[in-house]
Amino acid sequence: MIEQTEVKHNIQKNILSILLHQKIARFRDMRPPRVDTNLYSYHLTKLIKSGLVKKIDDGYTLDTAGLIYVDRLNTEKLFIRHQPKIVTMFVIQNSNGDLLLQRRSRQPYIDTWSLPNGKIHIDDQSLFDAARREAKEKLKVNQQEIVHAGDCYMWVSQDGQQMTVTLAHVFRFNRDDIPTNKDTQWVRPHKLANYDLAPCAEQIATRTFFKDPFFFEEFRENW
Repeated sequence: MIEQTEVKHNIQKNILSILLHQKIARFRDMRPPRVDTNLYSYHLTKLIKSGLVKKIDDGYTLDTAGLIYVDRLNTEKLFIRHQPKIVTMFVIQNSNGDLLLQRRSRQPYIDTWSLPNGKIHIDDQSLFDAARREAKEKLKVNQQEIVHAGDCYMWVSQDGQQMTVTLAHVFRFNRDDIPTNKDTQWVRPHKLANYDLAPCAEQIATRTFFKDPFFFEEFRENW
């Protein structure tokens, strides 16, 4: 994995913050208010030379090193987390057998469709507490009976470099009353291939459908 020095300058952090939540941004959209254009251009160029940002036809986007970098960030204060990425993840079906997907709103993998998930917090008392908290925060689901279906590692590489490594504690449950919108949808399992899926989402869902007492898997994907 690329070793990247932490970005300290506020202008550079502002640029990365915008590209964290947008796949592509235009030059003028990333410029902080009341910042001289030449100064802004200087810091944007530094990010490009460092391999964090790249210029494409439609504007600017995160390069491979940038995707690796933002995956390690605390997304509120933009400092690097020195900890493994560990999440709870949900395989949720309704009475018709449809699978619930959510669209990712930030990098890496922005705009792809993922199984609902969220990071474990240091003050969570157990995996089940973490899972129930995330179900409440992400899906507005309270007091849900859940099954810890299994654990899996997701190893994702890009351009021959390891980009992200995530340990997912996978939980499953059935529910019919989760509201949907443009970013949360029920999908027929046999139509998953029609969606731009986040890495390993289809593999994890398929493995969970077996309903073994518990599973452990390692999934690898080249993004």
